[in-house]
Amino acid sequence: MTQKEEAAKRREEKLLAEKARIAGMRAFERDALREKFGPDFFPEWSEGKNILICGIDEAGRGPLAGPVAAGACILPLDHDILYLNDSKKLTPKKRDALYDVITKEALAWKVALVEPTVIDRINILQATYEAMRQAVAGLSSAPDACVVDAVTIPDLGIPQCGIVKGDAQCASIAAASILAKVTRDRLMLEYDRQYPEYGFAKNKGYGTADHIKALQAYGPCPIHRRSFIGHFVEV
Repeated sequence: MTQKEEAAKRREEKLLAEKARIAGMRAFERDALREKFGPDFFPEWSEGKNILICGIDEAGRGPLAGPVAAGACILPLDHDILYLNDSKKLTPKKRDALYDVITKEALAWKVALVEPTVIDRINILQATYEAMRQAVAGLSSAPDACVVDAVTIPDLGIPQCGIVKGDAQCASIAAASILAKVTRDRLMLEYDRQYPEYGFAKNKGYGTADHIKALQAYGPCPIHRRSFIGHFVEV
């Protein structure tokens, strides 16, 4: 076998391994729903059909500035999107590339944002739930069930299953995490142009040493979460 043939064989083996990994992630979320609700809960399953599973995840719960984002995504039924993973495990370049694929090929997707003033008023957990509900409500196709990273969303009105580390185990949640992360990161780049003192392009609103130093030097800007920064400045 020539070097060229060996390289082609390795590429094919890697591709097959990736296809198997993603198939396993999609099976994991289906199995989680079956385990929670039973195999006969959804009539489609009894008829041998697929149900529409929506993955849900958030980005930006911890930063000192900027909104919290929630992504909701129903993956295509007729093919898999490869290389999905927890958005934090992907490089920015890979996240951007996958964002483009997901938004083009997903059966339905939506990202919702809840702004800092609302976070300050209702707290970050409730704001995250609200962003998640808004994302699901904004889908162009209504899901039959949802898989959510780690939490159970109050008042969602759709059967759901919270899965710990779901963004690393469920393809739909991984896709949602990428949508939320890329959307929020791009927004923080825009905010960096409006408020260049704080380094939002680099820190994305998180409480890095340089961000805190700038916050203490210049005070908060309109996108800072007042309920998050009281340890560093007077609000």
